[in-house]
Amino acid sequence: MPENSIPKEAAFQIINDELMLDGNPRLNLASFVTTWMEPECNKLIMDAINKNYVDMDEYPVTTELQNRCVNMIAHLFNAPLGESEAAVGVGTVGSSEAIMLAGLAFKRKWQNKRKAEGKPYDKPNIVTGANVQVCWEKFARYFEVELKEVKLREGYYVMDPAKAVELVDENTICVAAILGSTLNGEFEDVKLLNDLLVEKNKETGWDTPIHVDAASGGFIAPFLYPELEWDFRLPLVKSINVSGHKYGLVYAGIGWVIWRSKDDLPEELIFHINYLGADQPTFTLNFSKGSSQVIAQYYQLIRLGHEGYKNVMENCHENAMVLKEGLEKTGRFNIVSKDDGVPLVAFSLKDNKRHDEFEISEMLRRYGWIVPAYTMPADAQHITVLRVVIREDFSRTLAERLVLDIQKVVHELDALPAKLNARLATEKQ
Repeated sequence: MPENSIPKEAAFQIINDELMLDGNPRLNLASFVTTWMEPECNKLIMDAINKNYVDMDEYPVTTELQNRCVNMIAHLFNAPLGESEAAVGVGTVGSSEAIMLAGLAFKRKWQNKRKAEGKPYDKPNIVTGANVQVCWEKFARYFEVELKEVKLREGYYVMDPAKAVELVDENTICVAAILGSTLNGEFEDVKLLNDLLVEKNKETGWDTPIHVDAASGGFIAPFLYPELEWDFRLPLVKSINVSGHKYGLVYAGIGWVIWRSKDDLPEELIFHINYLGADQPTFTLNFSKGSSQVIAQYYQLIRLGHEGYKNVMENCHENAMVLKEGLEKTGRFNIVSKDDGVPLVAFSLKDNKRHDEFEISEMLRRYGWIVPAYTMPADAQHITVLRVVIREDFSRTLAERLVLDIQKVVHELDALPAKLNARLATEKQ
């Protein structure tokens, strides 16, 4: 920290100049996170920038807006609620916190059941695919739960439900399914997982439940694939998380976790505080947080409604298809993503002997595009892909422009020495 103050104009200019070196959020195709909202919502956000959400007694309307969001999302996910029954859920700073909370609820319920049966309760585990987001690994490590991962294989980049059920034992607190894999956008087969797990539970006497990580797909499936059974229509699905700041169309960071019923959230995990002016139940990992994102989520839900969200998701899907077809026409890429799922395009080079996906990613930055390249998890780590996430602010024109720039990059790479020769030349120097 400097010893002396400086004029506010100077402080602004210093920081503003440095921030110019950041990438353009609109061209950041690595991120699922919303980068554009309407001016009216931006104004609501700025007007609430100084409101601390936890001051529920001071800002009761904000609390009411959160409860309305929880109820709307629960109905969207087909929670079995009575006519006037309130949904069970909470707003979080993102899906990572939501997953931690859901995981803790599963762990505590399992522990309570094991204690009541007089059985050991010190070795809980959770079953996931190797394609899970890192927050699942964090949950396992932070809260001392063994993570049992179903390995991937070439051509099949999501969790195999049959293999997942094979890994389930009496210490499994839940099986986590992903509705929209980070790697290729694919929806895992939650219906098949539910059916197989129902049979295993009957055979063993266990009651192993399912959590659905719908961080990306939770605001997509209800509008594009309403007949797909992945949510609370399936009896073993006990909780679902979704990111409001992804396809919920809100700036970072807002997430949601919804439980099937009150019975699925142990009461002992809920704290009651009164030092802010009234009795307030709370079940979150952090305490203070801004109100802006909750208000922004409510704005989007009432502004867009079912019709608006459906239009946005259809448009994203159409632009993903434009990009996919453009890449296929080049004849240089294999498409790794599926047509149904999160609107993204994951693709790899058909021939990567001379140049690889990492080189394409690096050279695209010269055109302003941020397109990530990464290797798949075990046992498909020999596969490298590029991924373009299609968000609301990514137009058909941008999709066509990106295809042209990718073609330019490929032609530029064709004119360069192969990567091995380039490395050898560098080593000699």
